[in-house]
Amino acid sequence: MRVVVALGGNALARRGEPMTAEYLRANVKSTCEALAKLARDNEMVITHGNGPQVGLLALQNLAYQDVAAYPLDILGAETQGMIGYVVQQELSNALGGEREVAAVITTTVVDESDPAFDRPTKLIGPQYSAHDAAEAAAEYRWTIAKDGQAFRRVVPSPNPISIVQAPLIRRLLEDGSLAVCVGGGGVPVREDSKGRHIGVQAVVDKDLASAALAADIQADTLIMLTDGDYVSENWGTPEQRDIHTASADAVAAMKFAEGSMQPKIDAAIRVARAGGRALIGPLDRLDDLLARRVGTEIVPELAEGVIWVESVPAEKPAPADKPVPAGKG
Repeated sequence: MRVVVALGGNALARRGEPMTAEYLRANVKSTCEALAKLARDNEMVITHGNGPQVGLLALQNLAYQDVAAYPLDILGAETQGMIGYVVQQELSNALGGEREVAAVITTTVVDESDPAFDRPTKLIGPQYSAHDAAEAAAEYRWTIAKDGQAFRRVVPSPNPISIVQAPLIRRLLEDGSLAVCVGGGGVPVREDSKGRHIGVQAVVDKDLASAALAADIQADTLIMLTDGDYVSENWGTPEQRDIHTASADAVAAMKFAEGSMQPKIDAAIRVARAGGRALIGPLDRLDDLLARRVGTEIVPELAEGVIWVESVPAEKPAPADKPVPAGKG
């Protein structure tokens, strides 16, 4: 199987943890150990996010005022090198050197007229209180959005058109290597009238970029690893329903949290409509996700539209991940 595995932020940094190199390495080490079996048996590409890290680097840039701060595209490349190095090393260690692992600095073509540039939605950097967020917005001219009970900086997140290094990634897989790439969605670039690539100030969503890569390299499956057991409709409300399996058309009719779950759904739809399968589920239950005992799968077509996870009353304990058919969604 040729599979693209997209690591969510929880694979790199847990909520509430300081963003130190030690925590980064410890989290990546446990992640790569969980992925080792899948990596041994398949052609695998690992992609990863960079939202917290690129925001941290931006803050560190601002602290040194003798020179102008580096732009987001260069910071994005810097996070690819920083995180890619650790993933490459820890995955190789987890495999005992059985497979060659290559980390590739990746660029992603976007449209400079994308409306996302006028409507920032991508969360980056650390969380702030309402007061600190207001101060940061005023001082740095940032756009701020709510993230759970806290606040974070948001930047433009244009739609990825293609992955420039996709042919290289494909050759690495065909040669038996594993690849780490599309870090932070890849550095966003635009093409000028002469076909030259020029960096733009944005952060591409890594799940959407992973879907673009999956299409470019003709991957069979896209796996998006998160810290939740399922994709849920009406998440966090009394009407919440967990999705076991859904067709691309059915899930496209639903609304999810912008900047977090919605890009994963959009990525899954892109893969499913191209004939592949997309899985969204927890990193710490990867075997169960692959065996379809947990997590959400988006498929090209499904007669029922959606199969929901059965809700089990407290007085009748039973497996919470048993699927039951539902009406067409």
